[in-house]
Amino acid sequence: MLLDVKDIHTYYGLSHILFGISFAVEEGGLVCLLGRNGAGKTTTLRSIMGLTQPKEGAVLFKDQDIVGREPYQIARLGIGYVPEQRLVFPTLTVKENLEIAARILPKKKEIKNHWAVEKIWEAFPTLEELKDRKGGYLSGGEQQMLTIARTLMGCPDLLLLDEPCEGLAPLIVKMLGKLIVEVCKAGNTILLAEQNVRFALDISEHGYIIEKGMIKYEGSAAELKENEEVKSKFLAVGKA
Repeated sequence: MLLDVKDIHTYYGLSHILFGISFAVEEGGLVCLLGRNGAGKTTTLRSIMGLTQPKEGAVLFKDQDIVGREPYQIARLGIGYVPEQRLVFPTLTVKENLEIAARILPKKKEIKNHWAVEKIWEAFPTLEELKDRKGGYLSGGEQQMLTIARTLMGCPDLLLLDEPCEGLAPLIVKMLGKLIVEVCKAGNTILLAEQNVRFALDISEHGYIIEKGMIKYEGSAAELKENEEVKSKFLAVGKA
């Protein structure tokens, strides 16, 4: 198991946000963490990345407990985080945004997914067309693609995606879904946190639904789509 989250409890100050969250992500998988706004999706990703440290429980990555480590240490172990805010460098070109994130790779066999600028152009041809445009002049969808591509330049084994569809037009969301699937096929394991349940279940293999800081449902994407309670609570509207 590449990632194994075990019974984590996370707080913001005195506010108890996550109540014993447990789930797992197999190597090579595309897994979604679903839930409404405020359910605890972002806090879960932040807990994995070390940005908000859990007070209880364990986060095992490659069989190592990474709770208590700094985010930069976790990144060096092979986890890449794409935040909801995107945070591109607005005054740098697309190519410069990618180059500044390039990882100086040690000559070790454990680097499985070596992403270089040329490989990014193959996976994200739209970005190659925009390589000389500054990040601040990109559309929301283009910025999202750039943020994902920039994170891949660190050659992570596990990619955490936080609300990649937020604020994007349906056509762009569809295109983004295809890109995420292709990135997974290229060898990256992906954990996707998303409100858009239909979108996430269409591209994922397995899913967990979080509500009020607890995992309420779990199953394959097909099983969750057929679960009557899940459908009534989360799939009756386009977004949940």
